[in-house]
Amino acid sequence: MGVKLKDILAPKRISLEGMNGHRLAIDAFNTLYQFLTIIRKDGMPLMDSKGKVTSHISGLLYRTSKLVEAGIQPCYVFDGAPPDFKLIRVEREKRKKAAEKKLREARESNDLDGIKLYSQQSTRLEDYMIEDSKKLLTLMGVPWVQAPSEGEAQATYMASKGDAWAVASQDFDALLFGAPKLVRNLTITGRRKIPRKDTYIEVTPELIELESVLSSLKLEREELVCLGILVGTDYNPGGIKGIGPKKALDLVKEKGRKALDDVAWMDNWPDRDMLVQFFMEPPHTDDYELEWCDPDPEGAKEFLVDGHDFLEERVNKVFNKLKAERKKGRQEHLSQWF
Repeated sequence: MGVKLKDILAPKRISLEGMNGHRLAIDAFNTLYQFLTIIRKDGMPLMDSKGKVTSHISGLLYRTSKLVEAGIQPCYVFDGAPPDFKLIRVEREKRKKAAEKKLREARESNDLDGIKLYSQQSTRLEDYMIEDSKKLLTLMGVPWVQAPSEGEAQATYMASKGDAWAVASQDFDALLFGAPKLVRNLTITGRRKIPRKDTYIEVTPELIELESVLSSLKLEREELVCLGILVGTDYNPGGIKGIGPKKALDLVKEKGRKALDDVAWMDNWPDRDMLVQFFMEPPHTDDYELEWCDPDPEGAKEFLVDGHDFLEERVNKVFNKLKAERKKGRQEHLSQWF
């Protein structure tokens, strides 16, 4: 879900090539959900002959390869245990069950648009998909990090330390966690169809810099956190009734942190101060290594071709490109010493 700040932000367009040479800490769960909802055939996710979904590893394979070809060093950060007060889990489960019911009805009436829409809305990221993704990244030589809690928070910590140039995610929450730079649309660039409409849009990467956001809005970071909470986060879904981003901005400018004290608060939401503190100092770990290794073509063949029915020719093509980029990267690194 994420916090809805789009209306008051002014992102800059950026190309993949414009991020050449940069490390990006990518929100893995966010990205995998994108692949599961977008990479489909006749409304259904891609599957192998055993009935296992493969949309997530298909997207991860080809998109990550494209990022590497553009000179980007991707690192994927996986969510750990969510905080106990992450209420969006309950809301999301309700929406998925409702979508599953509508999906059954759409299939009974042969509503093709409905099948596609509700299949996407009922998508679930299963444990085996997460393990598949980690295994594929290892075979590709791409590092991944296990966060203790929220992946975006861990990615933000890595970017704040200078271990990554930016956090890549669709959600604006990374800005509340303090990400110096946020890149959106990294893994969904290209022509996209708007659901249930015969309309297409061109999606391009966007760069949002926290310092510019705070400067343009004339806010401190804690005030930006309060603004986000007023609008609604994964921990207080929906936010305060009747308050959108622009009204929230006015309230925070007028009252600062006290803006949260003067609004109606749901009984099942976490304590205001605790929620602000969670965004300001989220759980993270220093126990990670960012090492881009040589890809393993033989292991990839066994996993993708033999295990999940991928075409050997296409897999070989991707891994040959990865090997070439890895070799080029080593040569460029060595040239710095002469």
